[in-house]
Amino acid sequence: MIPFINAPFVWLADKIGAGPDELKLVFSFLLSYPLAGLLKRVPDARPEFKNLFSISISLFYLVGLFDLWDGLRTILISAIGTYAIAKYLRGSPYMPWVGFVFLMGHMSVNHIARQQANSPRSVDITGAQMVAVMKLSAFCWNVADGVLPETDLSDFQKDRRLVELPSLLNYAGYVFFFPSMLIGPAFDFVEYRRWLDTTMFEVPANVDPSKKPPTRRKRKIPRSGTPAMKKLALGLIWTFSFLKLSAHYYPEVLLEDKFVTYGFLHRLVVLHMVGFTARCKYYGVWTMTEGACILAGLGFKGVDPKTGKVSWERLRNIDPWEVEFAQNTRGYLGAWNINTNQWLRNYVYLRVTPRGKKPGFRASLATFTTSAFWHGFYPGYYLSFVLASFIQTVAKKLRRFFRPFFLDPKTQQPLPSKKLYDFASWITTQLTFSYAAAPFLILSFSGSVTVWARVYFYAVVGTLVLMGFFASPGVKVVKKALEQRNAKAGVVTDKKSGDLKRTASTDSLSSSREPVMGISADMEEELDEMVREVKREVEVRRARSRENSLVKDMKKAM
Repeated sequence: MIPFINAPFVWLADKIGAGPDELKLVFSFLLSYPLAGLLKRVPDARPEFKNLFSISISLFYLVGLFDLWDGLRTILISAIGTYAIAKYLRGSPYMPWVGFVFLMGHMSVNHIARQQANSPRSVDITGAQMVAVMKLSAFCWNVADGVLPETDLSDFQKDRRLVELPSLLNYAGYVFFFPSMLIGPAFDFVEYRRWLDTTMFEVPANVDPSKKPPTRRKRKIPRSGTPAMKKLALGLIWTFSFLKLSAHYYPEVLLEDKFVTYGFLHRLVVLHMVGFTARCKYYGVWTMTEGACILAGLGFKGVDPKTGKVSWERLRNIDPWEVEFAQNTRGYLGAWNINTNQWLRNYVYLRVTPRGKKPGFRASLATFTTSAFWHGFYPGYYLSFVLASFIQTVAKKLRRFFRPFFLDPKTQQPLPSKKLYDFASWITTQLTFSYAAAPFLILSFSGSVTVWARVYFYAVVGTLVLMGFFASPGVKVVKKALEQRNAKAGVVTDKKSGDLKRTASTDSLSSSREPVMGISADMEEELDEMVREVKREVEVRRARSRENSLVKDMKKAM
């Protein structure tokens, strides 16, 4: 590392009590804004200059700022290995899986090394590698889709497929796109290529020319300074909030002796504030990196044909408002780390399912496993994931059976009492996830269990009690009450199944079984399906055994 670059960060770190690498990370995000402005001003006709500029800045960040020579080697191994796999195994149906295993295995080695180093305040390469795994595994699938007939592809696959391998320079520019290299957001190569050749900014024919977004001079990239600066300002507010709150609400406070002297409600407040403080950090850094991508033009999502308003939410990775005011588990998880959710859905969940079949238990299990391994191997991660799966299952049933009592049966419009339901749902969702996410911050198994015990395992107990209720005759009482209520209002009951016809009031927030962040939407249904699959497999094997025995008997008789 260049000494005169490191010295100011060490001096400032001593003054404010932060880590030098943490300050460097924030500095890199801030520096990315003027550099993204310069990148945007590279002539549209010279995409090779855009690539070279982006690569050079990323190299400065990795080597000049963070002294991550090993990190640079790690990214190069992943990038070169992936390109070689995509090129030489292009015609094989196993190519994307080979690439996936290679990338996940390589990242797992670094996760273990980081866990052994146990230096949370220093910046290592695993964050950038996690982003690279999403981008490069998606790249393998896009290349694999490029050799398949379009009739075998979904609309999403058609849009992202790569019929030809990109040039090495374009590929390197994609891997080392500096505004998002260190912590994301991730995106597909097709999106980068469309940004590079400016086809992303072509205005559709149905847009009035007078409503075409303004550009500077003859460039195609619309002006993006204002939305980018808004993201920067918001990101700084979240970062400042984190710095202020982290002096009081840091994860270790939950393990201090002082914590157990508080009353139960006080402990709940502290537990929630520790989680909120940790989220502020992610809100800040993800919002700032998104803003830098917007300034470069890559955040462009399209133009409203009626109003001419430009959307810059292509790379949105977080929705703080939706997370903090979520009234259900799916809304909470769906607004967190949005790009990772999309990657898990498009390149894991839907890919393990054979063509022509609906995703089932195996797809959910593969997604859950991938999400867990992608995050790392701290025991706390797995405690959070497993508990969240059961929480989501219970929450889905609660919404289905109790929310209808607060809606008009005929119109599905909320009754005055719905405000009470919304408030109770919000409080329950926030406190439950404050509990479930605590191991994600504590990391160790013993520390996580200690924190849970200090708040009397309230989320575990509540989840188990509700699971017991939904497995008991009590749920039939609730169903009958709903049926009687709906019958008075003239709402039809499904006589064949004896269940209510699903409506906006009786169904869950989403009828989709797709997991969110790898967490199953309905753990009970997944387990039931697993049992059914095992039974089917046993029956198939028995049938084959009987058939083989019959063939042997026939041969003996002959």
